[in-house]
Amino acid sequence: MNRRCAILDDYQSVALTIADWTPLADLVDVRAFNHHFDTDDELVAAIEDCAIVVAMRERTPFTRALLGRLPSLKLLVTTGMRNASIDVAAAADHGIVVCGTPTSGQPAAELTWALILALLRRLPQEHGALRAGGAWQSTIGNDLAGKQLGVIGLGKLGTRVAAVGKAFGMNVAAWSRNLTADRCAAASVTFATSLDALLESSDIVTLHVVLSARTKGLLGERELNRMKPTAILINTSRGPLVDEPALIAALSAGTIAGAGLDVFDVEPLPPGHPFRSLPNVVATPHLGYVTAENYRTLYAGAVADIVAWLDGRPIRVILEHA
Repeated sequence: MNRRCAILDDYQSVALTIADWTPLADLVDVRAFNHHFDTDDELVAAIEDCAIVVAMRERTPFTRALLGRLPSLKLLVTTGMRNASIDVAAAADHGIVVCGTPTSGQPAAELTWALILALLRRLPQEHGALRAGGAWQSTIGNDLAGKQLGVIGLGKLGTRVAAVGKAFGMNVAAWSRNLTADRCAAASVTFATSLDALLESSDIVTLHVVLSARTKGLLGERELNRMKPTAILINTSRGPLVDEPALIAALSAGTIAGAGLDVFDVEPLPPGHPFRSLPNVVATPHLGYVTAENYRTLYAGAVADIVAWLDGRPIRVILEHA
């Protein structure tokens, strides 16, 4: 049996040290790649002999065409339990088992607040000026207390973000298509009766919904125009939830005051992209889940998945897109 395993997109070169891989020491030849393969041809050349692949979130898409070029592949592990970039149906057609791992939403909730505070207190501008020996205090920040936080999606992550907003003394409202007034009452937040109502009343709008056919492009030109010109938008969920050209236009025209973005339509974000230079954008390179604690959980889960599969009892099997 082919027991070679490839760990993809290990950008920080920590996959093999941050978790204990010794349960596989005499069973699997594990190789980690710390760079991204830009083309399918490069990827196939590197992993075509591997029966097992560990994919870090959605950094590398596994399309039907790609999976058809990997006849040795039998187990595909994705960190986390959702990965829209894996064609799960195609994997099943090719006899490939797809498994996920435990993960934590806490890091993404924390990064959401880092982006909010960086925007409202103008931290990038002030930090840059201080480092460069420039003006001492050149901007005026904004308070959080008394402002309205609009949370789109009140799942585990959205609920964490809402709780922090309340701790800051904010008024918190929430909306999603399936959200109920009872669910909002349980979280002690206001139930917004419509997306428009949430957008029109909120000073900060933050997205915490799963990307799907129903949520793709949830915020477009029309929705962004509903926001206050003083409001900011935060997206730490998935880039395509927001129509990217419409957001660039809104930020450029001052339709909204700013955006804190950790996710994008294309990742890594291409050089020269407007989000790299717009002065009212604070952008991070999809760091929401990138913490030592979460990485330990993700890679330990990957090891457990491989061990269970080798024993003939795969765990956390993903049968369709979540």
